Amino acid sequence: NDYWDHVDWVLGEAAARGLYLALLPTWGSVVKTGALNERNAADYARFLARRYKSRPNVVWVLGGDAKGDEHLETWRILGRTLRAEAPEHLITFHPFGRTQSSTWFHAEPWLDFNMFQSGHRRYDQDDTPKHFGEDNWRYVLDDYRKDPPKPVVDGEPSYEGIPQGLHDATQPYWTDADARRYAYWSVFAGAFGHTYGNNAVMQFHGPDSGAGDYSPRRFWYEAIDDPGAGQMRHLAALMLSRPFFERVHDATVVVSGSGPRHAHVIATRGADYEMVYSYIGKRFEIRLAVISGTSVRAWWYNPRDGSAQPIGLLKNSGTRWFAPPGQSAEDHDWVLVLDDASRNYAQPGSAPRTR
Repeated sequence: NDYWDHVDWVLGEAAARGLYLALLPTWGSVVKTGALNERNAADYARFLARRYKSRPNVVWVLGGDAKGDEHLETWRILGRTLRAEAPEHLITFHPFGRTQSSTWFHAEPWLDFNMFQSGHRRYDQDDTPKHFGEDNWRYVLDDYRKDPPKPVVDGEPSYEGIPQGLHDATQPYWTDADARRYAYWSVFAGAFGHTYGNNAVMQFHGPDSGAGDYSPRRFWYEAIDDPGAGQMRHLAALMLSRPFFERVHDATVVVSGSGPRHAHVIATRGADYEMVYSYIGKRFEIRLAVISGTSVRAWWYNPRDGSAQPIGLLKNSGTRWFAPPGQSAEDHDWVLVLDDASRNYAQPGSAPRTR
């Protein structure tokens, strides 16, 4: 069996488990060196599309830590050819750190959804023009201002277990708390999902790997059980326990208590529910009556373990302060969930809704 036979097998095994695979025709470095170029890109994309067009669990991801304006036409050829040959597959572009696919390809008809890379740097390490720093929610809102709006996702936030800034092992390492913050911030801003990453797992760092890249401290078979990986399921459970496709970001909900950087409090809502996320667990004031119902049923949802604590029934009018359980701290994040009481929703994070 050759390489392509193995790719066939992997796709089949993934499909048997209900998994979609994001396939990159090439990493960006192969285009940068010129090995893949304007002369051979169409032939390569045609080969890929024809081989895998019947596979329903493929999403094509062009780029790969690449800036789209470098070798722009090569990327366009890949996108146009994949769309023409396999029109049922979704296509996006994985950009360089702290950049967005929308910068170069938003108007391209083959780009189905946008992707940005919020990257691995702290606020004080960010030297990019927009200077969004760790505020990955800003990229989501920035992309939704474009016309026409397209779905968007953070394709590479700071990975759990990787040095802050990426290359210097003397710096602090990103933790599960940071992974949660990136996830809830971007999803509550309107991202359609989230990408979790782990330093050791993404490179399958093992005993025979030497020092590895980006100074991993664990082997992949240990890191695969890191807390951040398990906690991502709680975000998915929360989102799917309420009507998903009507959900929007709403900046008008939070009246007071939100601050800069890690103190940012962000809200998302549907027609009859709303959720407010605070990373530092500090009290905040919100505006009620933005959802239906004369009264709301309130909950605290714990992103660390997926548990929910009832607050009780409240009048759905005016404004109100809410104080998350426990002491305020950097990694003491909580989600306030308010439901139209007449809807009789189950507790947050329970069985998925179908509406």
